Amino acid sequence: MKLAEALSIRKDLQKRIQQIGKRLEDNVKIQEGDEPAENPKELMKELDECLKQLENLIWRINLTNVQTVNEAGKTVTQLMAEKDVLSLRLSTLRGTFDRASSQHDRYSRSEIKMITVVDVKQLSKQIDEYSAALRKLDMEIQTLNFQTELV
Repeated sequence: MKLAEALSIRKDLQKRIQQIGKRLEDNVKIQEGDEPAENPKELMKELDECLKQLENLIWRINLTNVQTVNEAGKTVTQLMAEKDVLSLRLSTLRGTFDRASSQHDRYSRSEIKMITVVDVKQLSKQIDEYSAALRKLDMEIQTLNFQTELV
């Protein structure tokens, strides 16, 4: 199985676990004299099975990510850390850009005038450069995911 397939299965398992949790919540308390729509004990058993599968899959994915190396000698784990930090940087810079480029309307001359203290044009250029780097990094990770066999 390829790493990309394992990641897809992990996502499906996580959704399934959420759904089972919701079904469990819906069936643990009923009106006196009624029967639950689904047996909570069976749902718990199904939940346990899914959680065991998920744990094993996450372990195998993590092990694969640590062992898979790109042409530059970086592991997938390192690339993912870079991607997470780059995403956080972009999110922060975009928030700063939005705030710096927003207009502050003054209704009279007596109101306090707000000025921007960063170069909005330069900030926009940085955001574009980081966005391109993030897309490139994401494509590299995706390529490795489709080429790598799961450990």
